[in-house]
Amino acid sequence: MKKIVIGLLGYGTVGSGVATILRTNRFDITSRTHADISVKKALVRNLLKERPYGEDILFTDDPYALLHDPEIDIIVEVMGGIEPARTYILEAFKQGKNVITANKDLLASHGLELLSVAEQNKCDLYFEASVAGGIPIIAAIRQSLTANRISSLIGIINGTTNYILSAMTEQGREFEDVLSEAQELGFAEADPTADVEGLDAARKLAILATLSFNTPVTADQVFVEGITKVSKADIKYADELGCVIKLLAIAKNEDGEVEVRVHPTLLDKKHPLATVNGVFNAVFVVGDAVGETMFYGKGAGSLPTGSAVVADIIQVVRNMESGSRGYHNNTSYQNFPLKAVQDFTTGYYIRLKVQDQPRVFASLASFFAEAGISFNSIIQKPRKDKSAEIVLVTHPCKEGQLRQALATLNNYNKLDKIYNVMRLETGNSLSF
Repeated sequence: MKKIVIGLLGYGTVGSGVATILRTNRFDITSRTHADISVKKALVRNLLKERPYGEDILFTDDPYALLHDPEIDIIVEVMGGIEPARTYILEAFKQGKNVITANKDLLASHGLELLSVAEQNKCDLYFEASVAGGIPIIAAIRQSLTANRISSLIGIINGTTNYILSAMTEQGREFEDVLSEAQELGFAEADPTADVEGLDAARKLAILATLSFNTPVTADQVFVEGITKVSKADIKYADELGCVIKLLAIAKNEDGEVEVRVHPTLLDKKHPLATVNGVFNAVFVVGDAVGETMFYGKGAGSLPTGSAVVADIIQVVRNMESGSRGYHNNTSYQNFPLKAVQDFTTGYYIRLKVQDQPRVFASLASFFAEAGISFNSIIQKPRKDKSAEIVLVTHPCKEGQLRQALATLNNYNKLDKIYNVMRLETGNSLSF
């Protein structure tokens, strides 16, 4: 039986999950690959720390002990960060080693470079675990849906923000309160910026958009807004409108022009993504042949993410056996332009406070009419301080039109405050 030797760059949450699965499911994995797969070495910072399932693993703080070991066939990078992970992976390719990575940050900025170098060296690069944990969305796009032209992809791909928004919705709590709880439970980092500001989701969306549309997209090209301004008042108004609020990652290819955006979104309760709650992730994909599909599951964690890594290991082993290494990396043969932000078209939710006086609403309507925007729905709640809280929901319009209307509105002397502006997702099975 062929022996396949693994080197792990990192042995934290995901690395230990990989080792656990390889040991626990050893019989099935060996039967499916006709290979004896084992971890020989793992790169760690602290050599003295006790680690689960590490009895047969040689731990080292020298990365080149793995990269230059001739017995190691596959490097699994689960250390995170852009550097030195990028340098180590490039060196692995030069040594003729296949690579599996869970590193979304690296792939979102240098993915095409890594794929190119892998192909030049006749090596595989697989990265299922970089997006949505255990959900096989990368494999679905690269293999199962490859006969399709994908027109849109909408995802809940950050478990922290989904947990926070779900708790706010179900329990009527404010953002800061739920965030603190999420940190105590380990669902949010001590510094939650990457999650709550949408940066984590933007990195994952760049990877998905590149694969879905076969055109290069990097994280810095994704329009991003976070959830920090969402309040329980917004949650309540969304409910009145028949919606829930989710942080959505949205990618669309319309007439050869790609748009990529991450932001809190009012989503119709009838949409399949509306019932995805807690730390779960889901991705809704529309292809021209298959139609609407959705992929759902755990988006993080030691074993779910480790499951994705081990699945990639199995695929690489099969490629090695069939002599087809390095032939699966062509992901960017198009060069579609990216749509400018001002040309994004969607409906909008605007919650504001104005003085409760005659002709105020008429003035609001005229500001939006001058920008070519009409209203789909209006909610007005009088207040005791001679003001009124108003929620305006627009018909679909361009972002540029909305910004024109808001610029005029901000100069209006009867305006007290604009609390929040959010988008509505108006495509695929939605009523707005």
